[in-house]
Amino acid sequence: MTPESTSPVPATTPQTPSVSPAKPVQNALTWIMTIKSPEDYQKLQGLVQQLSSAPAGQNPIAAAADTLGIIHFLRFVFLENNTKLGVMTIYDGDFDTYVNEFVNQVGPIFDAVLAHMADAPPLPTQTYRAQFNAYVRANDVPVVMFYSAYPTSTVLDIWAATGK
Repeated sequence: MTPESTSPVPATTPQTPSVSPAKPVQNALTWIMTIKSPEDYQKLQGLVQQLSSAPAGQNPIAAAADTLGIIHFLRFVFLENNTKLGVMTIYDGDFDTYVNEFVNQVGPIFDAVLAHMADAPPLPTQTYRAQFNAYVRANDVPVVMFYSAYPTSTVLDIWAATGK
């Protein structure tokens, strides 16, 4: 069989669109904070457990995320033998708007969390927004790779497509 007589190998991956996609609207936050002490970890664990076990509609973090309509995913994770707390989110839009809108919704919860952090900004966050914003920015671990199956779709786009 000569090279000219071989059949082309069928594509196993989707074809690249001929038009380049619009700029992605989603951004990642990987906010890592240092917990003051083992006692602070215990109190913080209780707070996070209380929030995460709240019945549907009574979790203020989830309610804020739903109200804002810009948060795709949000999670809290204890790291490094419970000496750090990570807050990881995927959100739509720019950083400053995202942080300020979230402070508007759940500033007192941020205050309760930050009371247990070694290097927290002044509280309350709703009063000291600039310092809080700088603190989050300084403790946001840079993303080295980010993938989204729908990079140009906002939360609102997805809700509309899924009937939420």
